[in-house]
Amino acid sequence: MAQIREIKKRIGAVQTIARITKTMQMIATAKFTSALQRAESSKPYAACIDDMVRQAASAAEEYESRLITGPDQKVGKELVLVICSDRGLCGAYNGTVLRTALNHLRSLREQGIDFDLEVAGKKAVGFFKFQKMPVDVRHDIGDKPSYEEVGAIAADYIERFMSGKYDTIRIISMRFLSTSRQMPESKQLLPMTQAPTESDADDAIQVKPVYDFTPSSSDLLDELLPLTIKTALLQAFNEAVVSEQIMRMVAMKAATENAKEFGSTLRRLFNRARQGQITTELTEIVSGAAALE
Repeated sequence: MAQIREIKKRIGAVQTIARITKTMQMIATAKFTSALQRAESSKPYAACIDDMVRQAASAAEEYESRLITGPDQKVGKELVLVICSDRGLCGAYNGTVLRTALNHLRSLREQGIDFDLEVAGKKAVGFFKFQKMPVDVRHDIGDKPSYEEVGAIAADYIERFMSGKYDTIRIISMRFLSTSRQMPESKQLLPMTQAPTESDADDAIQVKPVYDFTPSSSDLLDELLPLTIKTALLQAFNEAVVSEQIMRMVAMKAATENAKEFGSTLRRLFNRARQGQITTELTEIVSGAAALE
């Protein structure tokens, strides 16, 4: 009898867990849809900015900027921004990003390169505290990164990079490729690794168009390059949120299915235990009746 009660309690607990994970799956689905819309809506803007920069760069062949070429003198220091989530229960999302970040930081140490570490997400703070790596700055961006918040971070990065404090500024986050594929990415934000050049434009368009720029193309690039960096950082945050929500959605769906499957197993055990108890009771009744004859 005690075994039956124990199984019944476990069945109730598993059913409760299944309802919770199902609810979390539905919430993650809603957040994923919203985050995907934000990420997709920013892509045309980023593509437009990229096209404008390419056109301006093609007309300013002698243009030079530290945002592209890097500092004049190397200082042997790098800034690393790691983007994770504030909450868990999202599968291998945080583990994959943090493992990539840890490998990169260890590589910098082996090369004798100093670094400053900045993070976004509570999970990254706890991880690096466990690894005994000091976190210099923590950014609280949340599930809905805004252009104002991210733009302020990017402007601070540009100012520190232009002052020669860092040789490189890098972002380590999860890149969203499709609903079935996400991958960790270590992206160099500064200096711009894929700076638009005239040869790049020629590869895409064989016939080079001629543009007249007012103000000059150099003045335009002074404005567009920081804008490009801000847009790239915002896109990294958006894709990280999309990846987090879809991986949480998949993880909660798998947890719900596992709970239902385990509940079915427990119900079979309950039925067997109940049948065994009934059989035992019938045997006792028949044996008692036979003893009275």
